[in-house]
Amino acid sequence: MSDVKRLAVKTLAGVLGTAIGAAALFTSIPADESGRKVAVTIAPNGAATIRHVSGPQFLRAYLDAVKVPTACDGITRGVRMGQVYTEAQCTAKLEEELIAHATAVVACVPALYGRPNQAAASVSLAYNIGAAGFCRSTAARRFKAGQWAAGCDAFLIWNKAGGRVLAGLVSRRKRERALCLTGL
Repeated sequence: MSDVKRLAVKTLAGVLGTAIGAAALFTSIPADESGRKVAVTIAPNGAATIRHVSGPQFLRAYLDAVKVPTACDGITRGVRMGQVYTEAQCTAKLEEELIAHATAVVACVPALYGRPNQAAASVSLAYNIGAAGFCRSTAARRFKAGQWAAGCDAFLIWNKAGGRVLAGLVSRRKRERALCLTGL
C-alpha cells in the first residue's frame, strides 16, 4: 500500500482521538448487539485486531425485534434476509460501521473528540439510533452547550423500538449513561 493510501485509512481510535474509547466500542457493541464477547488490541497506528472469545455469532441474517434484517453485531445497512457472512466479514463490517458512526458523531459534536467515555457512549447510542438521530438528539444539543452530565442523562430517552419500551434498550441506555458519566 502506498504511503498516500496508508495515510487515508481511517481508524476508530483516530476518529475518536482515543484508543481507550475505540477499545470500549469494539468490545461493548458486540456484547450489546449480539451477546458476543471479543478481545481487542489497538496497535500504535490505531489499527484494531478483534478476536472472538465467546457467545453467539449471527453470521446469517435475521429479523431483529422490530423486523429489520440484521446480521453480525447489529449490522443493518445493506443486509437482506438469506445472506450469510464469515467471521472476517462481520469484523470488517463492525469496524466500518463504527468508524462511519464515530465520524458523524464527532462531526456534529466536535467536543467529543478525545473524551473516551463520552465519545464511546455517544457512538454506541448512534450505532443503535443512527448518526442523524444522535445529531438531532437532546444529548447532542446538551453536549454542544457544555452540559455533559445532562447530555448523558438524555440517553435514557432512547428506550423504545417500534413504539414500545424494550427492556433490553432500557438496560443498554443505563450502561451507556453510566459510561458517559464516567470521568466527568
